[in-house]
Amino acid sequence: MHAVGVNEDVTLPFGIGSVPIFIDSDPMNFSSDFVIVGSGINALVCAALLAKKGHKVRVLERNDRPGGCIRTEELTQPGFLHDVLACWHPLFVTSPGYAGLRADLERHGLRYCNTDTPAAVVLPDGRHFVLHASREKNIAAMNAACAGDGDRYAAAMAEFGQTLALTLQLVGGRLVSWATARTVWNTLRRVGLKGLSEFSGYGLQSARAWLEQTFHSDVVRACLAPWPPHAGISTEAPGSGHMARLIAFTLETAGCPVVRGGGMNLVEAFARCIRAHGGGMETGADVTQVVVEQGTARAVQTADGRKYSASRGVICSVTPSQLYTRLLSSAPVPAAITRQAVQFRHGRADMQIHLALKQPVRWQAPELDRVAMAHLTPGLDGVSRAGNECDRGLLPAEGTIVVGQPAALDPSRVPAGKGMLWIQLQELPSVIKGDAAGEIAVPTSGQWTEYVRERYADRIVARICRHMPGLREQIIGRTALSPADLERVNINLVGGDPYGGACTPDQFLLWRPLRGTRGYTTPFRRLYHIGASTHPGPGLSGGSGYQLAGML
Repeated sequence: MHAVGVNEDVTLPFGIGSVPIFIDSDPMNFSSDFVIVGSGINALVCAALLAKKGHKVRVLERNDRPGGCIRTEELTQPGFLHDVLACWHPLFVTSPGYAGLRADLERHGLRYCNTDTPAAVVLPDGRHFVLHASREKNIAAMNAACAGDGDRYAAAMAEFGQTLALTLQLVGGRLVSWATARTVWNTLRRVGLKGLSEFSGYGLQSARAWLEQTFHSDVVRACLAPWPPHAGISTEAPGSGHMARLIAFTLETAGCPVVRGGGMNLVEAFARCIRAHGGGMETGADVTQVVVEQGTARAVQTADGRKYSASRGVICSVTPSQLYTRLLSSAPVPAAITRQAVQFRHGRADMQIHLALKQPVRWQAPELDRVAMAHLTPGLDGVSRAGNECDRGLLPAEGTIVVGQPAALDPSRVPAGKGMLWIQLQELPSVIKGDAAGEIAVPTSGQWTEYVRERYADRIVARICRHMPGLREQIIGRTALSPADLERVNINLVGGDPYGGACTPDQFLLWRPLRGTRGYTTPFRRLYHIGASTHPGPGLSGGSGYQLAGML
């Protein structure tokens, strides 16, 4: 089995069976309207939209290929195309950025694969619940699990739908804008001041409170409980109940799609689109400085001394610390902004495990074989306990396991007759203080070592094997990536945090990324900030890139 060692340079087999990346046909022309630093989903959306409007755009990526957290590689065995980090795109296919670019991306080869059973949960005793991409089927299944649960779910989702436009504007649009003001006014006219007040209070409810008040079935609660952590918030956090409802609505609406042939095909489609409209993209371009003259961003400079001028703006898709303490280290950044950037908190860390299998996945319960993403958890309390152990610096004894089955939707990712699993663990500390199960010896440094990573991966795979007969004998390749590995793969995954920073109330909505900045602007003219660290936060929606492109 192949595993990347944490104490060695993370030399993933990038480039094996991967897609071609397009570089500007005139690499010596260093003058553009907009220079974009980074090439994650927000940068790609922004670049494509600006290029379509006739602006000359250049995207600079420090790694060997663009895409940020969207990378597809043969990590385990030849012919097995694993999405290394991000894999599932329900937020993107429901985004305004996708709506505006869909025709272009499809013209350049983008295709999605989907299923009508996007999610499920499996409890330790084998009981399970499958969530469908159908409100009617979900209501019936919940009522079957416990009389009345489906009816209460229907009422909750109907209430959610009354203020859906406002919810989507707040979590995806520019907060300080006429569009938000109009949406608030239209919602007020429709539901009244009392209804708007109820929306505000209901929106602050935790997922635990909503699940315990709405559902009597523990397996239904367990199915919805693990979803707020996918947005970087815990089940006890204010607003997590509203996030759980939003994610359930999204799964019903869009399912859980994956890109045919791997996520890098989305990146390739973006690259082709940007290039078709006169834009350029360069990899291996490590930007080390934003050049600020008389309070205005004029250019960027790379580690090898190249300077790229930008006549209309520099756009940085990075974390606040990267922007204000690295890229602007030579600029007169206000002391308060520097202090806030240094104090910006990152959230829970992530770990990925990829398995190559001799045959397609087979669960004890056959109806799970076609599910896009299943969670293994003891339930609502189990999700809460694992998150609490993580927050205290412990390896969770029974962490929530996200079991993704991309090949069940897209068989082209594996050789004929084979299978794969994409496994994610979202409740891990960046610095380890101990093991809640008391089984893994943690180094006094608290760092992720190869030993810790592989032993924790063993614990996770053993739990999955209890629900997939014969799985252990089917594994022909395994690659595990610890939080430390992830940060080395992508500099913006600080401590292995895939959410661009903790999504707590003080770092969300109007206060994301920093209290002292507003929206996507910075203290300098023509310098803009996008990415997961900015509103609307994590996820593959491309929201900040779309909003900034609209502003510009």
